[in-house]
Parts: sequence; C-alpha cells; structure tokens
Amino acid sequence: MWRKSSYSYPEGECVEVAQPSGAQVLFDDSKVRKGRLVEVSTAAAVAFVTAVRRGDI
Repeated sequence: MWRKSSYSYPEGECVEVAQPSGAQVLFDDSKVRKGRLVEVSTAAAVAFVTAVRRGDI
C-alpha cells in the first residue's frame, strides 16, 4: 500500500512510500505516475528520513 506525507498538497506533488517487504522500501513521485520507482533498503530509508528531519539534506 502506498502512503504519502500528511504535509503533501491535496493536488499531489508529493513523495509516496511503500514497504512491500520488511527488507525494502519503495519511493515514488505522485506527479509522474509512470515514473521510476526508487528501491532502497529499510536501513537506507530510515537514514534518509532521519537526515531530512534533522535538516541535514
């Protein structure tokens, strides 16, 4: 199941996230329905979100 941030605009323009298994996380751009998915490990996804929340990136 895809989820999007509660900070997203109602019209879309957000990053959506899915975790089909415990070992991988998928990221998608809601503006580009036939775009490319980015697949990363759960550890990499946690590190990315942590860095964003801290303002590091």
